[in-house]
Amino acid sequence: MQADQARAEIPLEHRDVVDGGSDRRNPVRRHWQAFFAAVQFLTRVPIPERFVNALPATARLELATIYFPLVGALIGLATAATIWLASHLWPTWLAVLLGLAAEALLTGALHEDALADCCDALGGGWTRADVLRILEDSRLGTYGVLGLTIAFLLRAGSITSLAAELLFPALIASAAIGRWAMVLALSWLAPVSERPSLAQQAGRQRLSVQGVAATLAALPGTLPLALLWPERLALAIIAVVVVTVLFVWYVRKRIGGLTGDCIGAIAYASQFVVLLTCAA
Repeated sequence: MQADQARAEIPLEHRDVVDGGSDRRNPVRRHWQAFFAAVQFLTRVPIPERFVNALPATARLELATIYFPLVGALIGLATAATIWLASHLWPTWLAVLLGLAAEALLTGALHEDALADCCDALGGGWTRADVLRILEDSRLGTYGVLGLTIAFLLRAGSITSLAAELLFPALIASAAIGRWAMVLALSWLAPVSERPSLAQQAGRQRLSVQGVAATLAALPGTLPLALLWPERLALAIIAVVVVTVLFVWYVRKRIGGLTGDCIGAIAYASQFVVLLTCAA
């Protein structure tokens, strides 16, 4: 009785956060909230708090990772549309730079920042403690500048080299597969326990459940490229899996687990791997 009275004093819009009851009875609403949580994490798009606050905080990001590939596909669509529109006014190389700049604004340069931090830490740190310390440092060093510059140029050059009919399919597929690789990494390696991050919040995903669900969420983003150029898509996926496996192995060897920066670096690297494959 006391518990019921205490619950009655909680505003209706916050009761699900406490007991999660209606979300368990309404899986559609639960997954809808998880999708908005993924949008909230991967982009700067303002999401009203009521769209995500019915999910318990401990479960929000773990379930949201399923939708990372789908949100990635939408980000890729926005980037491709910006490049296509800009190409009517400026040369292709300039349109690509404008498109990537617009994407950085949309995502808050989330993966670019992660890649630079990861290059600094893994390049400049000799011990595990050094790597973790540098990952926490917001300053950018030589390894970070060089790594991000090379990765950005590889991505921009690959997009510029694409045939016009491949712009939308390749960009959407690369963005979806890049976020799919994040879920793969979480499936294969546990997070670093002492470092609060995306990896720590999301936890170690079950490959049989989260991996399969994320793969299904990646299908809409990869379908256009699959219809237009299936063999190139297959090669791109194989390349991304190989790169992810090698990177996870290396990170395990260096620091024993994943951090949010490592996961973000995997996403960005996977994107230009897909684009390099499509532009070959």
